[in-house]
Amino acid sequence: MADKKVWFITGAGRGMGVDIAKAALDAGYRVVATGRNTDKVTKAVGEAEDVLVVKLDITNPADAEAAVKAAVDRFGRIDVLVNNAANCYLGYFEELTPKQIEHQLATNLIGPMNVTRAVLPVMRKARSGHIITISSIAGLVGQEFCSAYAASKFGLEGWMESLRFEIAPFRIKTTIIEPGFFRTELLTKESSTYAELSLEDYAERSAQNRAWWEAHNGKQVGDPAKLARALMTIASQEEPPLRWVAGADAIAIAEQKVAELQQQINAYRDLSTSLAY
Repeated sequence: MADKKVWFITGAGRGMGVDIAKAALDAGYRVVATGRNTDKVTKAVGEAEDVLVVKLDITNPADAEAAVKAAVDRFGRIDVLVNNAANCYLGYFEELTPKQIEHQLATNLIGPMNVTRAVLPVMRKARSGHIITISSIAGLVGQEFCSAYAASKFGLEGWMESLRFEIAPFRIKTTIIEPGFFRTELLTKESSTYAELSLEDYAERSAQNRAWWEAHNGKQVGDPAKLARALMTIASQEEPPLRWVAGADAIAIAEQKVAELQQQINAYRDLSTSLAY
């Protein structure tokens, strides 16, 4: 059917990207499933008339352009972009090397920018579209041992929140997804990297934190398949949310952040409002 919506999904070879691709197919959509290893993507998502598997390293702008061209050549349109591909660098800021932090930002921030930059001309021409970017509750709340990851996700959210105003006149919608702990593959060895350096002042806490994160791999309470199906609901709405906090744990963290922010505003309200000429 020519009116079937086309979903373009990054990181569809493993983890939540596979669940999102399958949910979109189950909902009757066409899917452009992308990843660095097309064999893995094909094995994970399967072969079907409504599936196009395309190689895409999101850190490579040329890859993004080529993948979008392949999608349009095959299906003629891109209705929904899901910026899902990501990785995670964990460790104390001083123990992470500059190169590690660059890699974190290149994948989680610049990568989605590369793909979105390639997709936007297609959506602008159509005067419609929906950009869904998977962030994290770590994009709203910083925490110990997550400085690089949080920096990439905070940046991602600032970019998306601003992009919203720039593309709204073209009837392109945006949604930031802020999941809590979901049983994805983010904490596996393939997706997580720990700090390379070791400083004595951090040694004990660093070991404790690493052990905590490694212990939680595969034991997260959130079901990524349910999140993927929920995205179908989000995307089908006439006015989708600008940000969606996913998971009861994420809601609790977000509500605490809101309360703390209001408390900080109130505590210094008089000083803050005394600064005009």
